[in-house]
Amino acid sequence: MKASAQAHSNIALSKYWGKRDEKLILPNNSSVSMTLDKFFTVTTVDFDSRYSIDSFVLNGEKVGEGQEWKEVQGHLDLIRSMAHTKAKAKVVSNNNFPTAAGLASSASGMAALSLAGSKAAGLNLDKKELSILSRRGSGSASRSIEGGFVEWIKGSKSDGTDSFGRQIAKETHWPELRMIVNIVKSGAKKWKSRAGMAQTIATCPYYPVWEKTAQKDSDTMKELVIKKDFSAVGKLAEFNALKMHATMMTTQPPILYWHPVTMEIMQDIITWRDEGIESYFTIDAGPQVKILCLEKNEHKLVRRLNDIKGIEKIESCKAGPDAKILEKHLF
Repeated sequence: MKASAQAHSNIALSKYWGKRDEKLILPNNSSVSMTLDKFFTVTTVDFDSRYSIDSFVLNGEKVGEGQEWKEVQGHLDLIRSMAHTKAKAKVVSNNNFPTAAGLASSASGMAALSLAGSKAAGLNLDKKELSILSRRGSGSASRSIEGGFVEWIKGSKSDGTDSFGRQIAKETHWPELRMIVNIVKSGAKKWKSRAGMAQTIATCPYYPVWEKTAQKDSDTMKELVIKKDFSAVGKLAEFNALKMHATMMTTQPPILYWHPVTMEIMQDIITWRDEGIESYFTIDAGPQVKILCLEKNEHKLVRRLNDIKGIEKIESCKAGPDAKILEKHLF
């Protein structure tokens, strides 16, 4: 059968960095994210006996080798084992935002592949099952099945059946909240998150401190989002992101995702905050800076950001929707 799905990217307000199980992608700590309304992936999957091999087209280009290809093919194998089929698949996927640049394209991509692929294979999975399946492809994808604000529960079971994304607040929960995404470099990042995490755990002397405090950050963030305490959410998101990047920078060799424009935006946000424009930054594994603010300061911040040379694109986002099945296919 053929099926198509759309899933949105998400940005963690409290991050996950490091796994307790690499194969099942089980995290060392829980995390809380905001699904973005403007960034999404659309994927069509067709399982058919007429295909002799799997094929994958991403953003109009055929992918037949490399890590992306291995991950997609591995995920198709996982879906096939669940559906008890040996049929090969054709996969076509489009992102409406830069791929592998620190904007969670793997999250929206694997969530869309999981939803479309499972439906095309004849499976009828619920949201928890879809989140677990998505997690097997990319950890953060577990948070892109549902919209609004989502907690990825770290779980404790060795088989991963209690580690999945669960919505803690709907997309309509906090209509005043904005996340301004600043793209400072749209190309693929040098260090992939998966390899970066393993390198950090293996060589960073400060990783045990991150591991000790990250779970508490996530538990607190969940409560603050539910209460809609903007100042506290912003302060914790900023501090949590800086802690994570501190562990990356102190690995051997160091992982430095930031660019000069990344630093300029961070410094400007601190200055503007001191001037009374309340806003906070967060950064994932990449150079892009995301700014948390309330609607009342959105346009003022965008105007100032437009004056910074080196920002390729600025998108102001609200909380986005659940992943969904589409009637229209890409092929």
